Amino acid sequence: MAAMTTVPSYTPSLWVRVCHALPRLDLTMQMKDNIFVPDSWEYQQTLLVLSSLSAIALVISLLVVLSFLIHYCCCHRGDRSEGSEEEEEDEDASTGHGYSGKKGRGICCVTWVAVAAVTLCCVAIGIGFYGNSEANDGMYQLTSSLLTANYTLASIDLLISDTIAGLQLSISGPLTSMEELFTGSKPFLVSTRNCRRLSENVINLLSSISLARSSMDAGLGNDSSISGASIIPLTPVPPSVAPTVVPTSGLLPNPFSPGWAANTLMVNEDYRWLSYVLLLLLDLIVCLFILLGLAKQARWLLILMTVLAWLALFLSWGSLGLETATVVALSDFCSDPNTFVLNSTHFNTGTSSDVLDYYLTCSRRMNSPFQQLLTQSQRALSNIHTHLSSLDRNALTQFPKAEKSLREVQQILNSTEGNFHQLVALLNCRGLNKDYIDSLKGLCYDGMEGLLYLSLYSFLSALAFTAILCSLPGAWRSFPSESEEYEDSDSESEDPFTSHQARRQTASGSQRGAMAPFYNYPGAGWTPPFSSAPPLPTPNVSSNGNPGYESLPLTDRQSPPPSYSPSMLTGYGGSQSHPNPAHSRNLYSR
Repeated sequence: MAAMTTVPSYTPSLWVRVCHALPRLDLTMQMKDNIFVPDSWEYQQTLLVLSSLSAIALVISLLVVLSFLIHYCCCHRGDRSEGSEEEEEDEDASTGHGYSGKKGRGICCVTWVAVAAVTLCCVAIGIGFYGNSEANDGMYQLTSSLLTANYTLASIDLLISDTIAGLQLSISGPLTSMEELFTGSKPFLVSTRNCRRLSENVINLLSSISLARSSMDAGLGNDSSISGASIIPLTPVPPSVAPTVVPTSGLLPNPFSPGWAANTLMVNEDYRWLSYVLLLLLDLIVCLFILLGLAKQARWLLILMTVLAWLALFLSWGSLGLETATVVALSDFCSDPNTFVLNSTHFNTGTSSDVLDYYLTCSRRMNSPFQQLLTQSQRALSNIHTHLSSLDRNALTQFPKAEKSLREVQQILNSTEGNFHQLVALLNCRGLNKDYIDSLKGLCYDGMEGLLYLSLYSFLSALAFTAILCSLPGAWRSFPSESEEYEDSDSESEDPFTSHQARRQTASGSQRGAMAPFYNYPGAGWTPPFSSAPPLPTPNVSSNGNPGYESLPLTDRQSPPPSYSPSMLTGYGGSQSHPNPAHSRNLYSR
């Protein structure tokens, strides 16, 4: 009894109590109880109402994104023509790419909003990976505990089957031979018949704590009818040693099988884990390519990522609704799991409530429901051993032919006693209760925590994608179109020495009208400003009929400055030493 004080216990966590305390409303908006009854339609309505909150949030997100799209498409369409001159002035006054004006500030704001939303989405993805791992760990602990309990129950069933089969073999074989040999000796015959009677009694006692084996007996090679004794199932049906097969008659085996539940949960958990990994990878790819599109100013890439962001938005809100219903239902179960297991028909079909309560609680104040049966079986086996010892001492001297049969019975009895001691240890509540507590901790601690992290991921990613869909249209509208890039590249091919700012100034000047040359002002008495460089003759018409060059500064002629060789510089110095004022005066008087 001292060892019973170390039995592990289960206490609902804080998150379980918080989620269990949430109000429950059905479709008619009436308050309902939070008792976990998954087969009840009223309880299912409360979960549907909680899941519909994510659908309402999805509608709000769609309205917000739609309002931003209307703002970008309609409200800014009339501002393009009015603000074109202001944009040109801002671009002329700015340096580099021209982001210092009013339009540049708007582009920068939209870009940083998109970057912040992508950063939030990346944080949500990290939370999602952690939550998915935690949920997977919880389900792994749950399935491992169920498989361990399944192995314990299968071992119990196998020990009972081997014990019954051995006792049947001793009754039909050696004991029958001994009765035939001891026909002439009444005391020895009575002892042999007492051994038969006690063996049949043990078979009946073990059969009463055995399990209903309809399909297992064929696999183990046992007979379903054992000396006319009826099998009364009192414990949950353990699966056979062979792999558990999902029954074709229904969704759940009747009675409940831990092995079947473990296999089903493992398959479903694999699909769930893979689905979340694919969803997280989709969100991560969308975020990374959005950053790449903003950096490269690739409009087509952002448009493609916008379509995928719409898909991710719907998946995020949908997963949040599913996770909300799952978290609430799991909190209702984890708040009082024993009540659900005791009241569920899937668990207590063919099983006594006292047996279930004994293994679920494993209290020191409770006695094993098999204690009386095991005690009677132990006494019967002891009496059989006493009778066989008496026959060994007294009968073998008179009937030496009975030695072989007696040794076979003793060997079977020794094997039966060994199996019986193992059976007593396995039927103790500590082993199965530990598996039950471990499964609850895996489901209600790690599993619950993982689902909460996944819910947080879905909520943050939904908000992030809502912000992304609101900011991306404004971002790609600010990118230069392909026609503008083509015109810029064409002008660069015409004059590679002219800067981008100078080309824009020239283009704007041509739109405002042709301006007079810098030196071509009317007035006969006008003289150019002082310059140390000699004046160059610029005839109006060249000899081949083409118009000549005007006296324009180098910056306005859109040509690179001239380069001079040493000989030209020498000639220029000689001409400076002997100037010809008449020639200069005639040149500027034209």
